[in-house]
Parts: sequence; C-alpha cells; structure tokens
Amino acid sequence: MKTIRLREGKERSLLRFHPWIFESAIARGGADAGETVRVESYAGQFLAWAAFSPASKIRARVWSFDEKQRIDAPFLIAALAESIRARSRFDIKSDGMRLVHGESDGLPGLIVDRYGDTLVAQFSSAGVQRFKDVLCDGLLAQTGLTQLYERSDANSRALEGLPEATGWIRGSGPTELTLREHQWQLGLNIATGHKTGFYLDQRDSRKKFADTCQRLQFSQVLNCYCYTGGFTVAALWGGAGHVTSIDSSAPALAQAQANVALNSFDAARTTFMDADVNASLRHFIEQGRSFDAIVLDPPKLAPTVAHAEKAARAYKDINRLALKLLTPGGVLFTYSCSGGISADLFHKIVASAGADAGVDGYITERLGGAPDHPMTLNFPEGEYLKGLVVVRKL
Repeated sequence: MKTIRLREGKERSLLRFHPWIFESAIARGGADAGETVRVESYAGQFLAWAAFSPASKIRARVWSFDEKQRIDAPFLIAALAESIRARSRFDIKSDGMRLVHGESDGLPGLIVDRYGDTLVAQFSSAGVQRFKDVLCDGLLAQTGLTQLYERSDANSRALEGLPEATGWIRGSGPTELTLREHQWQLGLNIATGHKTGFYLDQRDSRKKFADTCQRLQFSQVLNCYCYTGGFTVAALWGGAGHVTSIDSSAPALAQAQANVALNSFDAARTTFMDADVNASLRHFIEQGRSFDAIVLDPPKLAPTVAHAEKAARAYKDINRLALKLLTPGGVLFTYSCSGGISADLFHKIVASAGADAGVDGYITERLGGAPDHPMTLNFPEGEYLKGLVVVRKL
C-alpha cells in the first residue's frame, strides 16, 4: 500500500474527521489516480485511508479513518447500503430522491439520484471512478433496479483530470421521465437536464412556497431563474392568481410550460419569459410593477471562496431589485447554491440589499437542502444550499 506523509501540523483537520486532504498539506508520497493510499502525519501516525487524485487540488479524499479497515468491494457495498438505508429515516414526499450524497455519505465524489425506477449517477472523483463497476453493481443490487444512467459531466470531474462520460451504464430506457413530488408532477430529462436531470434539493422549499401561496392567496408571483418550473407549479398548486417565470434557457422554459400542462393548470395563469433576470427586474421597476411573492434561485455564482467577492455583488444586486419589486407584506424566497457563500455571508448580503433598496423585512425562516442532501457534523461543506424567507414590512 502506498503512503503519503503530511507536512507538520497539517493533520489537524483529519483528526477532526474532515475528509479532504489538499495538495499543499502533503510533504511527500503519491499514487495513481483513484488508488487507495495510507495517510500519515509528519510523525508517522496513521490518519486515514484515502483515494489519491494526482490532478486535483483536493489531492486525496478519505474513505475511512479506521486503520483496520480494508477499502474493497465489501466496504463500498456496505457504504452504499447504509446510505440508501438512511433515506428510509427521512420524510421524503416524492418518488425522486438522492440516494448517495458524496462525502456526507462516506462515498466522496459519488452522487446518485433515483427517479422512479431509474438511477442516475455522477462519478466526480478519481476514487469512485476507479471503483465504478463495483459501485454500479452494488447500486442495482441494493435497490433492486435495472436501469442506471451516468451523468459524469460536471465541472468538478475535469478538476480531477477525468473526461466527461454520459449514457446508460446498466440497462436502457427513456431519458424523459415524470417525477411525482408532493401533490404535483414534474417532467424532466436525465440526459439533458441540469445536474442529474433535476433539482431534487429544492423539494421541501417548493412545498413551503406552495403552502405559503395557499395561505396568503397571492395575486402576482414572480419566479426568477425558473428552470423547468418547479416553483411555478408549486405556486399554481397553492392558488396563485398569476405566475411570471423567467429563465434564459428556451428548452427549460418549454419544459416548464409542459409541467404546467402536466398538472392541468390553466396556461392563462402563467407568463414565461426567455430573458435575463437582472435586466427584467430593472424593467419591471421602470414599469412600476410589483409582486406579492418572488423566488430568486440563481445558478451557482461562487463555486469556491475565491469567487465569493464577485458573487456577493451579483447576489446583492438581484436581491436589491427583488425587494424593490415586492409589495408591502409580500414574501421573498431567496437562495444561494454557491459553496463559496456561507449562510452568515448570505444573510449579510440580503441585509445589505435591503438597506440599499430602502426596504426592511422579517426573516421568518432559514432554508436548506432537502434531508436526502445532508450536511454532516464533520463535513460542513455539504451545506451548499442556503435560503431565506423574507416578509417585507408593511
């Protein structure tokens, strides 16, 4: 077994069971891509077994902190079984759910989502890539399913020095699927949709928004960065009078319109705009328009802390504009899915946006990803999705 030795003092995060080892922490040692290495402190103390990645700044990702543990097929299958079993403890009102959430489930770099009878997997690190066949067979064995599609085309895969890979790994079937979520249905395409085809992490926020619409009976709702219309459908289910939805992707808007029809809502209650959100918000202000509820769910603007300053300006601007458009007593659901923006920083950004807009509001809730996208005690980076519910003061 190959060994990597850390620089003096660089073992502290591993002693707290954090699973990442950065290139700058390693004094010597190396291995092939995905190969399991023994990680030792500067003094030679065993710290962990990890998957080595010679191309990534995260040079090794921990499999286990137990010196006696063998990193082999039985170990990986047991980890899959525990991850899948954990989902039975969560309250998930959908036939679509995340079964494996990377480091949070002890399988760094592996994402697996289930859409009905179809599994979709992303292999985003050298370690899980090396064990790909074992993991695929294990997933089908643990779920009893036969269809597994690969969406290993995220940017993080390139950082690991791995080429993109998509397509059926096991079985075959249609890539256009229909998902049941709460009291509605949503169409998606696992071959062309974002991530593995859909944003399952916003499942509970969509229900929260639907319930808020139902309780407060909003007349005018604005859904920004609407993608395929999940929040649009939720608002319509909650009884919103009219929902304006904006996105810059024509295919996403077409799917959003299809999702409205799929749930038998009157298309006259919707307006879909293929447009830039920032420019649209400014135009609405010039027109003197206002909305009773607004959803801001932009794409990832700060993948790392290095991008935080630039992203903060962008988040502040769109929140400032949205708060200006919100009616007194209106509700803003605003989100950041950027790993480089902490929950505290996001709060400060929205507060600063309110100050610039001359608007104050009550923060009634803090929101995060659905429970099948867990953050663990030892891996706070799992909290990538942050949200606030802001009620504008009268």
